[in-house]
Amino acid sequence: MVTKKVAIVNPTGLHLRPAGNLCKVAMNYKSHINFSYGDNTANAKSVLSVLGACIKCGDEIELKCDGPDEEEALAALVEAIESGLGE
Repeated sequence: MVTKKVAIVNPTGLHLRPAGNLCKVAMNYKSHINFSYGDNTANAKSVLSVLGACIKCGDEIELKCDGPDEEEALAALVEAIESGLGE
């Protein structure tokens, strides 16, 4: 398992469009991908789970990837989040 903390840079946080983009990136990998924020844990491959976490701009999440392609998945997710998830 690999983990990394990353801050959300989107001005409006993880609303529907960036949440969908995050899920699209996560779905490209076989690894189990979750993230935690405070006491909540969300499945990064589920749009409803991501939206339910209520992540706002500036919040720091901890990504957790576990599986055969965990390193690649983590790198791709961090890059997507740091580049603004298409916004």
